[in-house]
Amino acid sequence: MLKEAIYHRPKNNWSYAYDQETIHIRLRTKRDDVTQISFIHGDKYSWPVIGSNLLEMHIFAQDALFDYWQVAVKPTYRRLKYGFHLQSNNESLWMNEQGLHEHEPDNINLYFEFPFLNPADVFTPPAWVKDAVFYQIFPERFAKGDPSIDPNNVEPWGGTPTARNFFGGDLQGVIDHLDHLENLGINAIYFNPLFQALTNHKYDTIDYLKIDTQFGTNEKMKELVDACHSRGIRVLLDAVFNHSGGNFPPFLDVKENGAASIYADWFHVREFPLEVQDRIPTYDTFSFEPHMPKLNTENAAVQEYLLEVARYWIEDIGVDGWRLDVANEVDHQFWRLFRDVVKKVNPDAYILGEIWHDSLPWLNGDQFDAVMNYPLTEAMLEYAVRGTRDGRQFTDLVGYLLAAYPQQATEVAFNLLGSHDTPRLLTLCKDDKRRLKLATAIQFTLSGTPCIYYGDEVGLSGEHDPGCRKCMEWDESMQDQDLLLFFTELVKLRKSHRALRDGVFEVLYSASGNMALAYAREADGEKFIIALNAGDEHASLEFNADKDSSYEVVLGEGRAAVQESRLLVTLPTFGFAIIKVI
Repeated sequence: MLKEAIYHRPKNNWSYAYDQETIHIRLRTKRDDVTQISFIHGDKYSWPVIGSNLLEMHIFAQDALFDYWQVAVKPTYRRLKYGFHLQSNNESLWMNEQGLHEHEPDNINLYFEFPFLNPADVFTPPAWVKDAVFYQIFPERFAKGDPSIDPNNVEPWGGTPTARNFFGGDLQGVIDHLDHLENLGINAIYFNPLFQALTNHKYDTIDYLKIDTQFGTNEKMKELVDACHSRGIRVLLDAVFNHSGGNFPPFLDVKENGAASIYADWFHVREFPLEVQDRIPTYDTFSFEPHMPKLNTENAAVQEYLLEVARYWIEDIGVDGWRLDVANEVDHQFWRLFRDVVKKVNPDAYILGEIWHDSLPWLNGDQFDAVMNYPLTEAMLEYAVRGTRDGRQFTDLVGYLLAAYPQQATEVAFNLLGSHDTPRLLTLCKDDKRRLKLATAIQFTLSGTPCIYYGDEVGLSGEHDPGCRKCMEWDESMQDQDLLLFFTELVKLRKSHRALRDGVFEVLYSASGNMALAYAREADGEKFIIALNAGDEHASLEFNADKDSSYEVVLGEGRAAVQESRLLVTLPTFGFAIIKVI
């Protein structure tokens, strides 16, 4: 056994409470190196008297280098003392806090500990998110419902989007088209910013407590939230707490009064006066954008203001959570305060951080419930759309991500294939709907909550911002009805079967240099096989078949047949099959 590959440490994603009675313990070994691991455990106070117990660990994920083993244990007294016994052929190793040993350690005090499963420490994201299918709405471009509140320079609906033009999308337009979302099967909406701002994207907030007049009023927002809730649709708002807009009144005061302003410490000012020198502002900003000054969230007055914003929209308006922009540039302590305020008002609120990279420091139960799962986004696009990642490389990255966070965080991860920050999915696919369907089939059959970017379901295309922010197409004759039917069927399938939402994940086939792969999802005695082919030739896969089961392709153009106790799956070019085991 390669000793250098063996790794465990208490807490974080290696040893954590999954719920109020279950503890998950994980151990890492070199891939295909260890054949068996026994989990040695007992109560730290009774072990010397009654001894320890054994449980067999299982491999729940693999990546290119490692196997990740896990065991779930329910200790009688909510305490664990534990170690590991690893075996491979004729070799045995024991592991405790002091490392690896060739013989079983005598001193039980040197084993690892999970001191106590305190209910207050259990990371419990809202359960509804696992069952959600999100729909992202860019408010200015979704639907126009009240022309009387259009901006003065509004352009005709459906024109070419630019970084600065307006088409008049508003809240009434969303209310008028909730039937579309309900028919699609959507049960959660993520809105890009709605608060008062100058731009069409509204990431330059002027007033965090006021709906932009272009969209409506706070009362109209309450009407929209109530209308959504009556249809079983949750509402998530976008908050920009990393920075404000350049017309945010406290910032204007600092620009006018400099260091003498009562708001001088609301921002990170390196040098007065506030100005731009050689294209670099004398104050911290989002990127180097002078119009987006970074807020000092360590300042007590800033905290008071923003935490009231967090409370108001949840408690007074009734929204169901927050998506937090540029979340990794805000200090951790502020997010802890933020979580306390939000969860006190609504323990079931969803807190989602925009972080594009490894996010474990934010996912220990004291800050966010989830992050936008961009690492998985890239993996899906590289495999199904760009063809730059083969089946083995894709499943390796999925395995790595499964092991990266506590299971409950993975179950509510925000899985997306496109957004207002990326080119449209259909455009990335070079207008090849086969690739779009293939990528989306993956998105909807992995753990986490999938999100559809508005218009993808009817065939909207567009390059990077501003091209990806076109007006929604409401003329049914101009909509891609084939795509709309595909999305509707896929949403219904996921919502109808728990196995596709948070079931056990198992790789059935993946190989280097092969663009076909297959994995299974299983829960509550129900099982699905998802077979995929991102190659430009037909593919065939073969598995052991259960003699007492039959196999039905419930979505996709692939075929499945049983021959002599073997399941044969054939897949067209850029095709897939979601197969239900009956």
